[in-house]
Amino acid sequence: MAQIALLAPSTVVAITGMGNKQLRKLSAARYRVKSPPPSSSPHFLSWRIEKLPWFDSSNSCGGGRSAVVKVSEGGAISLPHDWSLEKGSGDQATGSSTRMKGSSRFFTIGLVAAWYSSNIGVLLLNKYLLSNYGFKYPIFLTMCHMTACSLLSYIAIAWMKVVPMQTIRSRVQFFKISALSLIFCVSVVFGNISLRYLPVSFNQAIGATTPFFTAVFAYIMTFKREAWLTYLTLVPVVTGVVIASGGEPSFHLFGFIICIAATAARALKSVLQGILLSSEGEKLNSMNLLLYMAPMAVVFLLPATLIMEENVVGITLALARDDVKIIWYLLFNSTLAYFVNLTNFLVTKHTSALTLQVLGNAKGAVAVVVSILIFKNPVSVTGMMGYALTVFGVILYSEAKKRSK
Repeated sequence: MAQIALLAPSTVVAITGMGNKQLRKLSAARYRVKSPPPSSSPHFLSWRIEKLPWFDSSNSCGGGRSAVVKVSEGGAISLPHDWSLEKGSGDQATGSSTRMKGSSRFFTIGLVAAWYSSNIGVLLLNKYLLSNYGFKYPIFLTMCHMTACSLLSYIAIAWMKVVPMQTIRSRVQFFKISALSLIFCVSVVFGNISLRYLPVSFNQAIGATTPFFTAVFAYIMTFKREAWLTYLTLVPVVTGVVIASGGEPSFHLFGFIICIAATAARALKSVLQGILLSSEGEKLNSMNLLLYMAPMAVVFLLPATLIMEENVVGITLALARDDVKIIWYLLFNSTLAYFVNLTNFLVTKHTSALTLQVLGNAKGAVAVVVSILIFKNPVSVTGMMGYALTVFGVILYSEAKKRSK
């Protein structure tokens, strides 16, 4: 016999100890099933269900009263004698369902808008600080990002309970996450360095080749072969960057090499994450992974900053005395860096990884257009054709991967 705590109308209640068959019967009768949260024990199911808005039109269980309702193995509910639960009209049900779908749609659109804004915003602000403003300290800037991610991740998980906290279970898992953190540092630092020398549009064109490096590293490290069609779609990805490089008015060889290295490091981190954290006991969601990777990154970046960007703190304070806006730029930029990760997680949670991939392809094009409008960097028809070919190749690659599964 399972039990549920039935609260006032339109509230979410938890039901435990029911199998799929019983839950389906219960759902068909009076409840809509929401996705079950992960359970700590494979023998103990925990489901979240929501009472339909048209359920209990008389509001007889109002006033915030609650009661324990017994649910038999067959899914039948035994209610207290003074509770009357009546199904309303079909019009009420349809109207409520439409309103809920509408609000859910607006919420998802808001999440996508926030994801776009934070992604493009941090990219453009990095470019402005490192190139236009003259703050030539990409390692220190990355350390500021990681510091903000450390603090805000802890607040979001430990205090605000955005996701359940997952713990590191072994020393081996700790060293695996440390290795991922080091590669993550390299990718972010190199990406920021490249922005000193390359326009955002060309930076994004090179970054779009991530699937190529992912396929290469996956084959080298796991001997995993994709379908021949998948490899074929990588040809326009690479060809587009070659064309864009030849037609880029602001081409800089060192910046190009560093940007390629940053893109390769991102792909390597993605492949290694799948290998190192593949067992069920070691898997972490992206928010918990950031919680542990960010402070490790600060540990890696601090000595690099002190050695390679000597007296950067003193220089930053001196700049702040002349222009206090630099402090606000750094704080806002670092906060945005965290929200890139947060909104990335939320968009994936409320849509799908495939939707995020499609949105990411479009985001690169939007970032290119916005950066050209803001920084007015020169572009050529050849360069834009090369970038368009790369994006087209990435879309084909995503479609080929989807069909091969």
